[in-house]
Amino acid sequence: MIDVAHLTKQYGAKTAVDGVSFTVAPGRVTGFLGPNGAGKSTTMRMVLGLDRPTAGHVTVNGRAYRDSPAPLREVGALLEAKALHPGRSARDHLRWLAASNRIPVARVDEVLGVVGLDAVAGTRVGKFSLGMGQRLGIAVALLGDPPVVVLDEPVNGLDPEGIRWVRTLARQLAAEGRTVFVSSHLMSEMALTADHLVVIGRGRILADCSMPDFIAEHAASFVRVRTPQTGPVTDLLRGAGAEVTPVDDELHVQGLDAAAVGELVGDKGLYLHELTLVRSSLEDAFMTLTASSVEYSARTGTDLAGAPR
Repeated sequence: MIDVAHLTKQYGAKTAVDGVSFTVAPGRVTGFLGPNGAGKSTTMRMVLGLDRPTAGHVTVNGRAYRDSPAPLREVGALLEAKALHPGRSARDHLRWLAASNRIPVARVDEVLGVVGLDAVAGTRVGKFSLGMGQRLGIAVALLGDPPVVVLDEPVNGLDPEGIRWVRTLARQLAAEGRTVFVSSHLMSEMALTADHLVVIGRGRILADCSMPDFIAEHAASFVRVRTPQTGPVTDLLRGAGAEVTPVDDELHVQGLDAAAVGELVGDKGLYLHELTLVRSSLEDAFMTLTASSVEYSARTGTDLAGAPR
């Protein structure tokens, strides 16, 4: 378990993390989300004792991570995939880490097989692609068979098969009762991976809840209606208390479910060409919640013709 209590980190006049508190419980995948510059990586570094908090504290399984006599057996972490000596082979990189934490050398080949790098175990890591480096970083995280696993953007550089593998691995580790803490910018992937979410923006916690609760609270579903009788159907639904928004050639209806819309329209002898419940996504909910916390916001729909090169 990871317990974060009133954690604050300041760099001069800038507050990167501002009094955040949350718990990462075992037996589930906890996703850590936030816009760029929100404080995710800084928080993860403080969890692992790499940055000293200005205030507050973090414990991993009841004690500070830096106090662990064998850190790799306590927490497996991937923060920077390319934090490797380019002249070492993948196997040698893992062997010296294993020796430093009194991990049997046989475990090295085990984790190389788990992450799919056994065929290139003797290759210098300086020749690795980003995706191969990610796999080696995950091998490091698994090396000590730890009860807590922390992964920062683990799918960067991976192909679709690799992304699916990381998802399956994270859920398998949680199913074994481990504490799994994962950050990612891929909302569609996080929606398939995480059971619980912690969302941070401008250094503060914006949400700490289950995935279904997060989506239900921060993004609304609607019923899509297509009809050749837009006016009468709109008046009918609004008269029944629904909120109806025309969007191009369809109506977006909130306040009534699809069955109620169909029954109302059918009772009046009106025609429907489509009646679909559109469920909100994690991305919709995330964008709604963090709209005011984005550090750099690009404008869309602008004409780039004639822009300076």
